[in-house]
Amino acid sequence: MKKFATITLLSATLLFASCDTLNQYSGVINQALGTPSSTEMSLGLKQALEFGTNYSAERLSAKDGYLGNLAVKILFPEEARKVENALRSVGLNSLCDNLITSLNRAAENAAQEAKPIFVNAIKQMSFTDVSNILLGREDAATLYFKRTTSIALAGKFSPIINSSLSKVGATRYWGDVTNTYNRLPLVKPINTDLTAYVTDKAIDGLFLEIAKEELKIRQNLGARSTSLLQKVFAYADQQKK
Repeated sequence: MKKFATITLLSATLLFASCDTLNQYSGVINQALGTPSSTEMSLGLKQALEFGTNYSAERLSAKDGYLGNLAVKILFPEEARKVENALRSVGLNSLCDNLITSLNRAAENAAQEAKPIFVNAIKQMSFTDVSNILLGREDAATLYFKRTTSIALAGKFSPIINSSLSKVGATRYWGDVTNTYNRLPLVKPINTDLTAYVTDKAIDGLFLEIAKEELKIRQNLGARSTSLLQKVFAYADQQKK
């Protein structure tokens, strides 16, 4: 009984100490590895960003990368939700489902093309950019990419998505949906630019995934998979205290 009580007390002590201990890990690692040089900071951050953007693009470009991810799944345009409701109310569920599937397939086809655009943005980072991202807010890298790649992504995605929408049948399904709806009495016709809509949503989904990867490496010590990442981000953790 005494032995059990001792073990319980030890476990409780470790439990309550764990939060403080975890908060000190980055400082311990930083002391052990030393303060990174400016070159190491640049290389480390760029390594992390390349890992994160590549992983995000690959994940979304896989089959069901968008369709199977509720956080980024592309649905009917907001102004066309009433169209979906009207069509589903008269039993045209498959028509609506086919359109949603084809919108997401088009986005998946385009996502892989984001990788070289992100690589180029990473290469062009100045040390000021690196420092601001590394020591900045938890979505600083995502905001940097939004600022520097959104136009290039739209230019790259738009023709691919336009072609994909035709290839996977979305253009035809959208025509069927809008034509069917627009023939209903007393409705305001829907004329959404489907390519622009899917392009915007595909890019929004990509940045959402990048933000998740950024947060992971900032908050999860286990995500720092190389000694350089451990050294650089331990230093960043220490500086923010």
